[in-house]
This record gives sequence, structure tokens and C-alpha cells, in this order.
Amino acid sequence: MRHLMSPLDLSVSELKRLMDLAQDIEEHPEDYNTKCNGKKLATCFYEPSTRTRLSFEAAMLNLGGSVLGFSSADSSSAAKGESVSDTIRVISSYADICAMRHPKEGAPLVASIHSGIPVINAGDGGHQHPTQTLTDLFTIRSLRGEIKDLTIGLCGDLKFGRTVHSLIEALVRYPNIRFKLISPEELRVPDYIREEVLVRNNIPFEELERLENAMPDLDILYMTRVQRERFFNEEDYVRMKDFYILDKDKMALAKEDMMVLHPLPRVNEISVDVDDDPRAFYFKQAKKGVYVRMALILTLLGLVEGIFDEDKEDYHA
Repeated sequence: MRHLMSPLDLSVSELKRLMDLAQDIEEHPEDYNTKCNGKKLATCFYEPSTRTRLSFEAAMLNLGGSVLGFSSADSSSAAKGESVSDTIRVISSYADICAMRHPKEGAPLVASIHSGIPVINAGDGGHQHPTQTLTDLFTIRSLRGEIKDLTIGLCGDLKFGRTVHSLIEALVRYPNIRFKLISPEELRVPDYIREEVLVRNNIPFEELERLENAMPDLDILYMTRVQRERFFNEEDYVRMKDFYILDKDKMALAKEDMMVLHPLPRVNEISVDVDDDPRAFYFKQAKKGVYVRMALILTLLGLVEGIFDEDKEDYHA
């Protein structure tokens, strides 16, 4: 039994086969709509979510399975003081696989240690968000053909943004990737990302404060929101929340084939007048997340073969 806590739990070759499966699901959904008949997914979400929770539920329903769970800590026995380890022991008796989001870093890992079913980290504090990273990689590959030779701008909250941390760790394993890290000084990437991931792997990167200065060089711009829930006080949040706003004027500085991605939800960091720009892919990105999660559910439940077998170049549904 395998779990998914981090994108690094999957090798590059395993990621390729998982994305191949996601692509096949996207192109031939009718071949997969009964694969999870009789299977149950538990969505244990200790903090609010729209896209991640609903995309997991849509993924399981598309596969013919069913869903149970809770959407906030207040609606679970966590409100009574039940531990994550006890909760997952109980959930293991009710479901076949679990997707867990928790505000505390490492909580899904604790759950996986005590679980009798596969556990997927659906976001833990400011640490990791592996299925969003799989979605990002799949979107990039779908639109670019390959993941290589790219200058990628990451803009906004790079300190608390778990999507950014996961994406950097995943992308450094691909050839010739360069980063433009665009943020105010207070929201720069954590030292462990800068030193242990970028510097240690000799990845070219530049830290900038002005988005305009980076735009002409970018192949991909990954926007993030400044997250109120990660700040200790409202004053700091209000001061930082409007620091970067992507609009038509800034888009005019970019390449004609640049991609704009965003893990969503958007607040005001991307102006709505960018939505009609053909380079805006964030809503398509959200849709592709369903196919990735379908592929992951099938894989962790053992309903496809060959994803985890390094000796095989294909899977067999």
C-alpha cells in the first residue's frame, strides 16, 4: 500500500506514467466510468476547500465510486478533541481511500502511519499540496508537450504558498528549468526551499520584487493569492494583499505563447480582464485536476498496473 504525501513520493518516470493515464482518461472517459464500482472515497477536510474537495469527489463519482466525509473540522469529531490518528483508524473501516486536508503540517503523514487505507495529502498547512502539483505538471505537459527548457515565474505569496513549495520541488527534477521568484521581501520563499532545493540542485533562479521586470522572459507565470489565513495579524495581510495584480497592461509585456496558471481561488491578483486572454489557462487547469485525481485514485487502489513498476513503459487498465 502506498500513500501520496509529496510530489517527491513519485519518481519522474512514475509521474510520466500517471500523466499518461490521466491523458487517456481525459480522451476516453467512458472507458473508466465503472472502474471504482463499490469503492468509497473519504474526503476528510479540516479546513475549507472548493476545488480540491469537489474535484476529488467528482473524480471518484466519474469512476463509478461513492464519497463520504466532512468539509470542516467543526463538522467532525475533531471538534470534540479526537486525534487525526484515531479518526483515520475509524475512517479505514468505512472507506477504501482517503483524501485529507489539514491546517497542521504533517497531519496527513501522521494519518498515513496509522491508516489501513491509502491516504492522499490534499494540503497540509503551508507545507505541501501534491495533487495540485500533479495538476500543474499535467497542465504544463498538455499545453507544452514536454516539461523542459522553461523559464517559470512564481508570483505572490511564496512564503506560505504550499502550492509553490510543492511545484518547485517537483520541477527541479526536469531539464533546464529556470525560476523567477517574484514577491515582496516579506513573502519570499522559505530558506529551506532556496537553499536545500534550488541552490543544492544548482537551479538558476532570480528573486525580484517587480512583476513587470520578469514578464518578458517568462514561458509560464504561476500566480498565487496572498492568503489571509496564513497571516498572524490583519494589518500585515491588508498591507500585502494588493502588492501584485496581473492585468492587461502587464500581459502586454509577455510572450505571445506564455501560459498563465493559478491554483485558485483567485481574489484580485488576476484582473478579470485577463480571463479572455488566450494565454490564461487557470480554469482549464482546474478541470485537468479531475483527470489527475482520477488517475491517482485508480493507481493507489491498485486498479491499474504498471504505474509504480519502473521496468514497464505502459500501464494496463
